[in-house]
Amino acid sequence: MRKRMLASTLFVAACAAVALAATVSARPTGEAAPFKAAWIYVGPHNDGGWSQAHDQGRLAVQKALGSKVQTTYKENVPEGPQVSQVIEQLVRDGNKIIFATSFGFQPAMAASAAKHPDVKFEMATGNIVKKNMAEYFGAGEDAIYLSGMAAGAATKTGLIGYIVPFAIPEVIRHANAFALGAQAVKPSVKVKLLWTNTWFSLEKEKKAAESLHAAGADVIGQNVDSPSAGQYCEAQGIPWVGYDSDAKKFAPKSWLTAAVYDWGPYYTKRVKAAMNGTWKTGFYYGTIKDGMIKLASFGPRVSAETRSAIAAKRAALVKGTFYEFAGPLYDQKGKLRVQKGDRLTVKQLYAMNWLVKGIVGSAKG
Repeated sequence: MRKRMLASTLFVAACAAVALAATVSARPTGEAAPFKAAWIYVGPHNDGGWSQAHDQGRLAVQKALGSKVQTTYKENVPEGPQVSQVIEQLVRDGNKIIFATSFGFQPAMAASAAKHPDVKFEMATGNIVKKNMAEYFGAGEDAIYLSGMAAGAATKTGLIGYIVPFAIPEVIRHANAFALGAQAVKPSVKVKLLWTNTWFSLEKEKKAAESLHAAGADVIGQNVDSPSAGQYCEAQGIPWVGYDSDAKKFAPKSWLTAAVYDWGPYYTKRVKAAMNGTWKTGFYYGTIKDGMIKLASFGPRVSAETRSAIAAKRAALVKGTFYEFAGPLYDQKGKLRVQKGDRLTVKQLYAMNWLVKGIVGSAKG
């Protein structure tokens, strides 16, 4: 669950007030009014991470449907009372399907869904399903595991730093997947967590990278949204694993890879369904196999041997012969959490509140 918990520091200091932006397609003369679809982002649409990946999905909808659709986005929206105001304005503007991309938007989305039964609402990372409100996300942990393998192969000290936002099940399972991937390459690897308590902060993420490096980490990974940690790593010559989007351009020499999401096909399918009357509510959890979850391009530090090992593990994930959350799995204190032969379900992943053996840090933030 991407619980975007009351993130009030969303961009730099300039974001103290909500900055809203929108892009729309022009209405062609002589044609029927386009179908309106809207997206709500917790960060800037060009953050180099989470929100940018969703905005690329929005653009994919615009490209696929052309003049038949008019898309809008609102960015830097805090998770609080303002969300309801944004949603209600989007409804007044005639949007017939609204995608909210941060868990903290969920209460407002659910309330608006009850008020507007003729509008379709879609909640990324949420857990509430209503007649006109669906939930969607993806198994990012699978690609995060693969990116962890790249980090494990790159470390020389055996200590990897991992920048994390909030101590919620989504982030905890991602940190666990990253550590398990690194340990698959080097079993003795330790992964040190540093909590920022924000999804997007250029300053905090850079400082987190500095602190982890000072603590002895010679590789940095992240579950936060900006590329600022990567830019620090580039300046210091430290290998870096990103998240959400392919951010290689920000650190071309330090870049290893990243777990990324391709939201375009899902968004296009759902907007089409809303347009033609076939939209149905439900829960969707995308995978590597169906193409929603992918691994970004590799950087120059990833050896041919490591690329081959990652490719083999990816193939096993697709085939179903490997699953990172299959037992036996032990927590930080050595307690057996997943018995041999057992596999955690998606429901269990959504409730994960413990860290695997080898992670340095608290599951409470």
